[in-house]
Amino acid sequence: MEPFERIDIQELPLSVPAFRRQVEDFLGRNGLRLEEVDLYLAVQDADGTILAGGGLYRDIIKCIAVSEAARSMGLSSPLISRLISVAADRGHTNVKVFTKPENLAIFESLGFRVLASAPKAILMENGRGLEEYCSGLGSYRAEGVIVMNANPFTLGHRYLLEQAAGQVNGLTVIPVKEDRSRFPYAERLDMIRKGSDGLASVPEGSDYQISAATFPTYFLKDLSDASETQMRLDIDLFGRHVAPALGASVRFVGSEPADPLTARYNDLMRELLPSYGVRVVEIPRLRDAEGPVSASRVRTVLDSGRLAAAAALTPSSTRPYLLAGLAERALRMELDTPLKPGLVGPGSSGAHPDMDDRLMSRSIAAIRPFFPRMATAGSPEELRQLGIDAEKAMLAATGGVNSHRGAIFALGLVLAAAGRRMEVVDSEEDMHNRLVLLAQALSRNNVKHSELHSTPKYHGTEIARQYGVKGAREMALEGYGDLFESWLPAYRSMEGDTWRVQKTLLRIISELDDTCIIHRVGYERSREVKKEAKSLLDSFNEPGLKDMCTHYASEGISPGGAADMLALTIFMDSILN
Repeated sequence: MEPFERIDIQELPLSVPAFRRQVEDFLGRNGLRLEEVDLYLAVQDADGTILAGGGLYRDIIKCIAVSEAARSMGLSSPLISRLISVAADRGHTNVKVFTKPENLAIFESLGFRVLASAPKAILMENGRGLEEYCSGLGSYRAEGVIVMNANPFTLGHRYLLEQAAGQVNGLTVIPVKEDRSRFPYAERLDMIRKGSDGLASVPEGSDYQISAATFPTYFLKDLSDASETQMRLDIDLFGRHVAPALGASVRFVGSEPADPLTARYNDLMRELLPSYGVRVVEIPRLRDAEGPVSASRVRTVLDSGRLAAAAALTPSSTRPYLLAGLAERALRMELDTPLKPGLVGPGSSGAHPDMDDRLMSRSIAAIRPFFPRMATAGSPEELRQLGIDAEKAMLAATGGVNSHRGAIFALGLVLAAAGRRMEVVDSEEDMHNRLVLLAQALSRNNVKHSELHSTPKYHGTEIARQYGVKGAREMALEGYGDLFESWLPAYRSMEGDTWRVQKTLLRIISELDDTCIIHRVGYERSREVKKEAKSLLDSFNEPGLKDMCTHYASEGISPGGAADMLALTIFMDSILN
């Protein structure tokens, strides 16, 4: 065996198809599958054949294999050591690995210890992460415990808490920390804490909740084994470590009438946890006339853009996050719609050589965390600061490109107006009045549209003044009258129309004095653009729309203001639907 320092370990970039196929073939020859990894390292012979390889996904080592011809060369240890070193460079001081039980000795020799075991897999760690997490649970000791995702927190979750709290001396809720849910972890944690107020204590979530995102199946011959093995590891880890740290002797779960995997998980907990001194109590789900009140039901109605229906299934403390989710939905619907003249869309940069749909998506993700806070802003000054901070986050995500400045302002106003006193908006008139009052309050506090930005390069206010057109501030002071009088009714009248979004955009372009267009091509050309949009809308046809997209991209015509108003129209429809 060569000394570790003489073994050449190289990264194989899986974004390159040839390297990806090479790794897939290598793993396949060793009875394994390639899973999602952030990088893949390999030892190769002089001909480029992979002798040993391993991947890293965040803080988890995956897809470790050594070819049969190289198994006497001692390549596993240096390869795993390099992966640990890379993980440490990326800030992960506790590295985990899921592996076959027969690989126990290899990883123990490198300082890993077993955290949880199942018949077909073990979870190991080379640091004290779980020990430290469990130590932190000491201040949350309680007889009962619930592990909760809350995606989002519903009246069903609140009911589960109420029923559980009355049966034990103290209750702790552990949030699932994995950040792959519709609602980000930070929002779910906040929802759980607010929704659990007076009933349970809520520590930070655990990185040790074993999930589909972290649990690898590459070494299981039958993919049907994966879920069962994942559940057994999760239960073993909870019983060995989490329950003793909390002093918990009862774990509460909600009944599961629909999802077979969750039902099986409940059955396994009832079977396995008593051996750790933990009793499992299943509480029937809260039901209404349509069935169990669940997070999946809430997500379904949010997908269809119905705030009131979602709010009816959740406590008022969840409402700002519902609004945030609908605001993001509106931005993504606008982005994901193809054939928008001059605008960025799927596979098209429109009139923006410095943008594409991936950059726009990053921008949306960057400003998303500010939406719930805008919905609960307590003052014009707080809303102003949130707008500034959201723009800074946008610019950081896009490398300085202004992708959603106007949307931050417009959506921020509507979020704050709709979130006022946590009341559901009951009419268009109510929403219009709220917007007018908020815009007036911003104006009285000298919070002008240009002052909501962290950079001085904002052309809209100057153009509005120069040409006597309505700018964003004036539209806000009017409570977005054109939206209520024209754009929203048009959008609603076209429900079911394949071209609904594009036609609504054309209507907005035909009626809005878009300062983005004026800035790019001048006032006179902007008037022609309005006429062209009206003409195409009156005799709508797909070839005409495609032709307009081509011409506007080549001329540099971008109806960015209309895009913001399109997203605002979609958002307003979901609030009032």
